[in-house]
Amino acid sequence: MKDLSKYRNIGIFAHVDAGKTTTTERILKLTGKIHKLGEVHDGAATTDFMEQEQERGITIQSAATTCFWPGSEQQHANAPYRFNIIDTPGHVDFTVEVYRSLKVLDGGIGVFCGSGGVEPQSETNWRYANDSEVARLIYVNKLDRIGADFYKVVKQVKDILGANPLIMVLPIGTENDLKGVVDLITRIAWVWDETGDPLNYSKQEVPADMVDKVEEYRALLVETAVEQDDDVMEAYLEGNEPDIETLKMCIRKGTISLEFFPTFCGSSFKNKGVQNLLDGVVDYLPCPTEVKPQPEVNAEGEETGELAIVDVNRPLRALAFKIMDDKYGALTFTRIYSGKIAKGTNVLNTFTGKTERIGRIIEMHANERNEVDSAQAGDIVALLGMKSVQTGHTLCDPAHPATLEPMVFPEPVISIAIKPKDQANSEKMSTAIGKMVAEDPTFIVETDEDSGETILKGMGELHLDIKVDILKRTYGVEAIIGKPQVAYRESITKTLEDSYTHKKQSGGSGQFAKIQYTLEPLEPGEGFQFESKVVGGNVPREFWPAVEKGFKSSKERGVLAGYPCLDFKVTLTDGAFHAVDSSAVAFETAARAAYRQSLPNAGPQILEPIMKLDVFCTDDKMGDVIGDLNRRRGMIKTQVPTNNGGVRIKADAPLSEMFGYIGTLRTMTSGRGQFSMEFSHYAATPKNVAEIVIKETLEREEAKKK
Repeated sequence: MKDLSKYRNIGIFAHVDAGKTTTTERILKLTGKIHKLGEVHDGAATTDFMEQEQERGITIQSAATTCFWPGSEQQHANAPYRFNIIDTPGHVDFTVEVYRSLKVLDGGIGVFCGSGGVEPQSETNWRYANDSEVARLIYVNKLDRIGADFYKVVKQVKDILGANPLIMVLPIGTENDLKGVVDLITRIAWVWDETGDPLNYSKQEVPADMVDKVEEYRALLVETAVEQDDDVMEAYLEGNEPDIETLKMCIRKGTISLEFFPTFCGSSFKNKGVQNLLDGVVDYLPCPTEVKPQPEVNAEGEETGELAIVDVNRPLRALAFKIMDDKYGALTFTRIYSGKIAKGTNVLNTFTGKTERIGRIIEMHANERNEVDSAQAGDIVALLGMKSVQTGHTLCDPAHPATLEPMVFPEPVISIAIKPKDQANSEKMSTAIGKMVAEDPTFIVETDEDSGETILKGMGELHLDIKVDILKRTYGVEAIIGKPQVAYRESITKTLEDSYTHKKQSGGSGQFAKIQYTLEPLEPGEGFQFESKVVGGNVPREFWPAVEKGFKSSKERGVLAGYPCLDFKVTLTDGAFHAVDSSAVAFETAARAAYRQSLPNAGPQILEPIMKLDVFCTDDKMGDVIGDLNRRRGMIKTQVPTNNGGVRIKADAPLSEMFGYIGTLRTMTSGRGQFSMEFSHYAATPKNVAEIVIKETLEREEAKKK
C-alpha cells in the first residue's frame, strides 16, 4: 500500500514567458529525473516535446511527469515525496489545458515574472484555481532580470488578484546581483555560487544589511500563521513564540484552507531558490487525503450528496481529464480519486454506459513511459486501450456506478474553413481531425450542410494556426485553408407580445396548436429562458416542454444572418388546444413558426465577440499603439507603467478588428511589442458594421449553394 501522505499532485501555471517550463526543468534536474538541463529557448525542454512547442518556445499542451524529492537536506532520503507534476501552457488560446489540469490537481504553483508581475493570463489562471479551490504556492521567478522587483510583484498579487501572499523567503540582491534567498522561518541565508550548479550553495548568516528587514517580515509571517490555531495564538500572545514545526503546521493549515499563499522567489534559469520552493511543496501543499473530496452527480449534473473519498479500499472513481494521441495509440490521462485499477480489468464509463478493458497503465514522464501493473487512489496515470472515453468522462467500478462532476469548456470564438486537396487527403484529414477533437474539447469541427466544407472552430488565431500546422506536419494532410471567420451572434432589443395558430387538416386527425407569448431581451450572458404563465388549462401542462423545445431549437438560427440568437426570454401566456388534433409535435411546430414570425419585429441585432486585450509597448511608442487600437474600435481602459521602461495598455476590442494584429504591433514597436487577448463578452455591433456582416454572410451562403 502506498503512503498517500507522501503524494503531491501539483500543477505549474502562469502567464506566457514567466518561466513555468524552465522551473519544471529545474525541478526535474533537482529530483534526479533528468541529468542534463534542456532550455526552452533552445527547443530542448523535457516537457515541451511537440515540434510546434520547440519552434515557438511556448507550451501548447500540458505535460505530465512523476519525480521524487528527498528534501533539500536529504531528510526524506529513505522515503522521498512523490510529485506528480503537470506543466501547463501560458498562452490564452490554450487555457483549457490549465482548466482541466487544475480540475484534477490537489495543489499548484503560480509562477510570476519578477519584472512582468501579474500579467493577464496569470489573472485567468488564478481565477480558474479559485474556482477549483486549489491550494497554491506563489513563486516569483526571473529576479535576475533587469527591472525585477520582488516586493512590487507581491503588492500586485494583493491588488490585482485580491490574494494574500505569505512571504516565506526574501531575495538577497536583485537583477545581476541576485545571490540567493533568506529563509524567514529558520533565519538562514541560502547563497549560490556563480557556477550555475543548483547544488553549489552554502548556508550562511543573514547579511547584516538585511537583519532588520528579515525580522520585520518574519514577525508578519508568524502573526499571520498563528491565527490558524487558537492554542498557538494564545501562547503567542502570552509571549511564547511557536517552534518551527508548529509554525509549519499552522502555515500548512492556512494554505490548504486558502487563507493565504506561501510566497517564494528566485531565478529558475540561474538555478537559485528552486530547492526552497520544493521544500515548500512538501511542507505546505496538501496530499490527496487533505483536499475536499470530489462530489458525485446524477444524470442532470446535480450533486447527489455522495463524495469520492480518497481511499484505496472504496469502489473505483476516476476522471479522464485529457486524451493524447501518439504513435502507440490514444493515451487517456486519468486521476484516480478512490479505489484502484489493475491491468486487464474492466471499468465502466458512466457517460457511455459501456465497460472498457484497461490495456496498459503508464506513468508518464513528458512523452516517455514507465509501465506499471496497477494504480490506486491519489495517482495520475495514462491508460492505454480506452475506446470511447472522452475528456471529462468518469471511469468507475461496474458493480458500483457513479459519475463525478464533469468539466465545462468555453465556446469557440473564431472559425476557418478547410478543404482537402484531393480524395486521398480527405480520408487522412477526417482520421486526423477525429483524433484532434478527442484531445481538445475547445477545438470543434462542423460540416457546412450547404457547401460540404469542413469548419474548424477554436479559441483564437494561434489556436487554429497550431491545429492546421499539426494537420499538415504531424498527419501529412494537404489542405486549402480559408480566411478566419468571427463567431457572430444575434439577439433582440424589444419586448413583443404575439400569438400564432398552427392548423393542419389533411384527412384523418389533424394538427392544432395556438400559443400566445411574450418575447423579451435579457442582460448579456443570461442565455435563453422559458416560462409558462398559462392558467386554466388553455395549454395543457404536458405541451409546455414542446413549446420550449420549439423556441430553443429555433434560436440556433437567427433571422438577420443565421447566427445563433442569445439572451432572450419566452413567456407562454395563453393559447388553445383541441382534444383530438393537438399534440406535442403540433405545439413544437407552432413555436418554431412563432419564432420566425416574431423575431424580425423584436429589434434583432448582430452581436460580436469583444476581446480583453493586454498590450505591452515601450513608452515612446504608446501614442502609436493607442491610436491604432482606437482605429480598431478599441476602448482603452488603463495604462500602467512597468518596471522595465514600458507601459501596459488594457483595452477591449472586437475580435473582427484584431486579425493579424501581432504583425502590426511588431512593426510599430520595432519588434518590442507584445500582446495577449482573451474572450470577454458579446456586444452589439455598430449599425454600419452590422450591415457589412449581414451582407457578407448572406453572399457567402449564396456562393456555397452554387
